[in-house]
Amino acid sequence: MVVEAVRAAASAANRFGLGARPDEIAGIEDPAAWLLAQLRRPPDGAAAFAGLPSSLEYLRREAELNRERRRLRRLATATGTGAASAASGSAAAARNPLARLFRQAFGDDLRREALARWQIAATTTTPFAERLVRFWSNHFAVSVDKAPARLYAAPLEREAIRPHFAGRFADLLLAVETHPAMLRYLDQAQSVGPDSPLARRVDRRLARRAVRGDRPAQRLGLNENLAREILELHTLGADSGYTQADVTEFARALTGWSVPFPAQLERGRVDRPFLYRAAAHEPGMRSVRGRQYPDTGFDQARAILLDLAASRATARHLAFELARHFVADAPPRALVDRLTAAYLDSDGDLGVVYAQLIEAPASWAPAARKFRTPQDFLIAALRGGSIALGSRPQPFEWFAARLGQPTFMPRSPAGFSDLATDWIGSDALWKRVQAAEGLAQRVPRAGLDPAMLAHATLGPRFDAPTQAAIRRAEAPQQALATLFASPAFQWRV
Repeated sequence: MVVEAVRAAASAANRFGLGARPDEIAGIEDPAAWLLAQLRRPPDGAAAFAGLPSSLEYLRREAELNRERRRLRRLATATGTGAASAASGSAAAARNPLARLFRQAFGDDLRREALARWQIAATTTTPFAERLVRFWSNHFAVSVDKAPARLYAAPLEREAIRPHFAGRFADLLLAVETHPAMLRYLDQAQSVGPDSPLARRVDRRLARRAVRGDRPAQRLGLNENLAREILELHTLGADSGYTQADVTEFARALTGWSVPFPAQLERGRVDRPFLYRAAAHEPGMRSVRGRQYPDTGFDQARAILLDLAASRATARHLAFELARHFVADAPPRALVDRLTAAYLDSDGDLGVVYAQLIEAPASWAPAARKFRTPQDFLIAALRGGSIALGSRPQPFEWFAARLGQPTFMPRSPAGFSDLATDWIGSDALWKRVQAAEGLAQRVPRAGLDPAMLAHATLGPRFDAPTQAAIRRAEAPQQALATLFASPAFQWRV
């Protein structure tokens, strides 16, 4: 392969993909065709995810767990042990059955979820497709540090994003916004229209309690979180001109979008994890961004979502995010325009948009490069070093958390940053050096030639300073740590 062809193959594997495996760059004869072919295959993962619980199963088991928690709390109250346990500190809490219940019920499943995700990233033969899955997972960010969403972030990626990542954005959007992860993370499951039948029933009940002098219960009300994040993050973008009135009206239209109640799960009357509650829906016509939407129940908010997906502002917002993720922190305006036009001309067909991204000369320009986020860095080392994960994901989860990107735990619904300036501080780089040393110890030693591995995974980016540093290393593992910590390895070029 001539130098430019090798450079393009390295970019396909490292910038569009997840980091080159030792045999990957040499096997890419036509980089654009290699990337496009991955869009025509289902993403890897079926085998790794086999046997993991569905969201509906998690909902059922979580309801059972909460019943058991209530039983134990009542028992503790009756026997007078609750206060003592609470006051006795962390050692007693560790022995407390309440503290152990969640771990016992779901610990193995969460480890399997994490292990499957790392294994797929480390071994997939469709790394461009896998990067796109992860891109959308971050775009529709859900954080497991919020307890109601803890079990559902991984299933959101499995159930809503993987099946739709290369289809129409409208289908992806609807699948995500009706998933328990998003409904719980952004408090939509508890949102009730103030004038809905359910709210009126509760208000009458509260009025009777007030007459009797009972302690008042919390009133039901509207929650705007999901509506706001859909407009600001998932579709139009923050500077697209929507108003607070649009947020409120959209939130009213979304009332009723929820998940099954525990009693419904117990009776087995549901067959999917999303449930529309007509009694919680705010009645009436809604006006969002100057367009009127009649009261059609569930379809009212669905119609708004479809219009948002078709909007030029959404097309441009998504085009910019894709160009920024794959090409540069400040992507060329012409590339963003090209992707925007592809989106609008294809009715939001993401496969068409990706094809335009691949075919655009700007995507292969010498200036195209991205700094690896912590998880990008770890996955690239796993792939480049052919590191076996074994049966325990914990070491890699620990590395990710220490480097600042714990799995499914962004600081906000905006997801993890995609900008080099947020990951390139001196302390962050020092932690990468330490992680590189730990990763190098896990690389198989049989037949190991660090210089050959560096050339195979970096291609033309295996520059003279990195070559010299590897030659000076006193042992193969030290040479590998030098490779993983090198500036050349930190960038997707």
